[in-house]
Amino acid sequence: MTTPNHHFRSAAITALALSLPVAFLAPAGASTAAPGTPIKMAAVTPAPSPKLGLGASDLPETRTVTTLAPGLTRTSITRGTPNQDFSWTAEVALPSTSPDPDAPASALSDEAHARAVADKLQAVGLTARVEHVQSPQLADAGGDLGYRVRVGQFPAKADGATTIARIKAAGYASSVIYTGWDGDQGTSEITRGPWKLEVLTIDPKKFRGDLTSSFGPNLQDRETASQLGAAAGALAAVNGGFFVMDPNAGAPGDPAGTAVHDGKVLSEPVGDRPSLVIGPKNDTSIQRLHWDGSVTAPGNAGKLALDGVNRVPGLIRNCGGADDTPTSLPMHDFTCTDADEIVAFTPEFGTSTPSGPGLEAILDAHGRVTAVNTSRGTTVPAGGHTLQAIGADVNKLAALAKPGSKLTVDTDLLNESGKPLKASATTDVVNGGPTLVENGKINVTAKRDGMVHTGDSNSFFYGWVHKRNPRTIAGIDAQGRTLLVTADGRQTTSLGLSIKEAADVARSLGMVNAINLDGGGSTTMVENGQVMNSPSDATGERPVGDALLLMPGRKG
Repeated sequence: MTTPNHHFRSAAITALALSLPVAFLAPAGASTAAPGTPIKMAAVTPAPSPKLGLGASDLPETRTVTTLAPGLTRTSITRGTPNQDFSWTAEVALPSTSPDPDAPASALSDEAHARAVADKLQAVGLTARVEHVQSPQLADAGGDLGYRVRVGQFPAKADGATTIARIKAAGYASSVIYTGWDGDQGTSEITRGPWKLEVLTIDPKKFRGDLTSSFGPNLQDRETASQLGAAAGALAAVNGGFFVMDPNAGAPGDPAGTAVHDGKVLSEPVGDRPSLVIGPKNDTSIQRLHWDGSVTAPGNAGKLALDGVNRVPGLIRNCGGADDTPTSLPMHDFTCTDADEIVAFTPEFGTSTPSGPGLEAILDAHGRVTAVNTSRGTTVPAGGHTLQAIGADVNKLAALAKPGSKLTVDTDLLNESGKPLKASATTDVVNGGPTLVENGKINVTAKRDGMVHTGDSNSFFYGWVHKRNPRTIAGIDAQGRTLLVTADGRQTTSLGLSIKEAADVARSLGMVNAINLDGGGSTTMVENGQVMNSPSDATGERPVGDALLLMPGRKG
């Protein structure tokens, strides 16, 4: 339904009917049980064909299926064996070749600079080596990344401490990493693992519960996926989209990309990065959504562009806005700025809006301006909004938002055809990126979605895309089922996935459309309140911005 404050709807998504191989995640004859009564199935060895597209073709693979409810299963997959060819090594941070004296060191450089660093380390008795890094070719990135310098080989991480100290004494920073986490071209085909994955499969034709998202009491207070799942009484939960962690990058917990909950837009897109859209009947789709926000006075009294929702004005995590600096394109894990902005806040943001200089108009549930404050920071009225302006937009908003006047706040999302996305009151959207699989084919759009940073010697791409990390994947298979996948990483017992390997996994599981969600230390799979995977943060399960929940009953 269209309201004065937002009009955002969703249409049912028709599952793609493609004749493609689909992994049988729930074996024929698998038992079912009432929700909340999981049944552990016997391990299957070897796994049903096709196996995961990871490593050498002859690797052992086992799958254990747990039925959580009719139409909802969790499949635990282990693949591969410990590999004695991997070791710990010291990776040197190479001095930047940029003319900017403040440019940071990076992991990669050109060959001449890498060899010069290696020679200096050799001169002080360290066995430095130069390695050429070539990455699998993706749809819009990859190939020759540059050269890295590494020193030594150690059976355990702690054994590299002395070498790290000697490298520091020579004038360079370094860290000890595990060579099994390399995603170099050609290694995917020969690596022997091991890998550990969890797969939730939701069949909308059989599952009578609800696939939804949750951010907890408000957007600012991060909670773990297990806390969010337990509070809601969920059968299962998986971490969701990207979010702000550093207070210097905005409000911690704020989604860094599109977020919609129960049909209400809570965060604007990053450019046109892909998102998981959840429809009213557990139907899902991958869509690239655009932002079209505005603040309008009745008649011809005026209209202003709305820059965003529920974030600190002037700070745009992952960039992607029209006037962002230094780029209007998506740039992942980077905070752009904009000196002149208008940002709307909803009650879901938290107990108080961001404080600071500027102007803030308070709108009641009917869109009527009840007050205009000459500084920012207040409580959002129930059912209403506030509008914050900074920079040159202060005078613009002051001219439009007069006490007693009525304003319409539109937070529209447009699809790739430029039409407003339609949603019901049960529609949720979780942000992600990059695209992994599109229309049945691997299509990794790392550059388009901001995972290639210009001017950093490919180091961000190297660490985030190229190397193996914990990953969370969401996608839809040819039968219209939604699959939510976690892959453990940053451990010797589970290597993690490069982004190319994440796409290979998605395709081998039968997904015809898939995206990457937030990963790293955020990657978490929960069943009935218990964490089923091994999160990589040293402190354990990470508090996240939002989570995807599988509820035992329908909302609507």
